[in-house]
Amino acid sequence: MVALSRMVHEALKAAELLSKDGISVEVLDPRTLSPLDRDALLASVAKTGRLVIAHEAWGPCGFGAEVAAIVAEHGFRFLKAPVRRVTPPFTPVPFSPPMEKFWLPDAGKIAAAVREVCA
Repeated sequence: MVALSRMVHEALKAAELLSKDGISVEVLDPRTLSPLDRDALLASVAKTGRLVIAHEAWGPCGFGAEVAAIVAEHGFRFLKAPVRRVTPPFTPVPFSPPMEKFWLPDAGKIAAAVREVCA
């Protein structure tokens, strides 16, 4: 699993939830977008055969799209399942705290995506 910024915390929570179900998750925090540690990313995909990306930006044209493109170009042979991105819906950001909580990805949404690629 690759997560950026605040989503790292949610990814770690998701990893804890999944460990209770016997699913081991590797969480990779790239820390920077440029330079992006492509070698670590590809090594993780080679090891696990799966990739779930979580970030707070919309899916189209976001960080996850670039990570998915790198894996598609340089690590496709390692994949055992499709790449899955966990992002907010492609809608304006809500300004209400309860709506924002609903809008943002969380540990539950991330864990559900991991379960999908592991099925």
